[in-house]
Amino acid sequence: MDRSRVVAVMRRLALEAGAKIMDIYDGPDFEVKQKSDQSPVTAADEAADAIIASGLQAAFPEITLITEEQAASHALSAQTFLIVDPLDGTKEFVQRRGDFTVNIAYVEQGVPVLGVVYAPAKGRLFYTRADGSSVEEEGPFTLDQPGKQQPLQVSKPDNSALMVVASKSHRDAATDAYIARYAVKDMTSAGSSLKFCLVATGEADLYPRLGRTMEWDTAAGDAVLRGAGGQVVRFDDHSPLSYGKKAWENPFFIAFAPGVRLMAG
Repeated sequence: MDRSRVVAVMRRLALEAGAKIMDIYDGPDFEVKQKSDQSPVTAADEAADAIIASGLQAAFPEITLITEEQAASHALSAQTFLIVDPLDGTKEFVQRRGDFTVNIAYVEQGVPVLGVVYAPAKGRLFYTRADGSSVEEEGPFTLDQPGKQQPLQVSKPDNSALMVVASKSHRDAATDAYIARYAVKDMTSAGSSLKFCLVATGEADLYPRLGRTMEWDTAAGDAVLRGAGGQVVRFDDHSPLSYGKKAWENPFFIAFAPGVRLMAG
């Protein structure tokens, strides 16, 4: 596997999909439909999915491809695959809050080794390089020529004054109770996979998620965080979060900078 080529293709497709998403986001009102699980879907989700899926299938026909919008047609599990959430944070998109991302990841033997997270409304682009390290690229972005890259490194956390990030749309009492067990200096909310990226940049130390997520929600952000020296573990036993699980569903998890003294789940 030529990892440099995988990264280049994923980056370009994320930018192409992001441009299409913003065309719809900045346009007149768009229709919001409900999927079978009652989650929202828009024309932006579907258009971005078509761009990314066709591009990945053309470039890497030999690799299994999983996308949120086509997941029902896929096998129940795999170990090595490409996985896509074409518009993560649809609720943020619908409410025009800007905290939505395009997520594309390559998972090898259950580990997300390469990932791209693009937040088009915020102009932030995060990804892993071929060597597994993570960067944030400075805009403006062009499709085939990466700009200046800032290497990412997680914080050295102070357990007496932690920076915590939590979900903007899925916050609940259980999450608040868990966070309250830490000495928190400040807390912020963010949508979509941006929460992983805020830990990767050192803007946050800890991101607990006590709610349902799917692998396409987390794989790209997980890869970026790992490439910055961070970790993502299961909430229940603190073992590493793995991918290729049955039906692509995640357990509760904690993303963090090493040095955070994790509380038991």
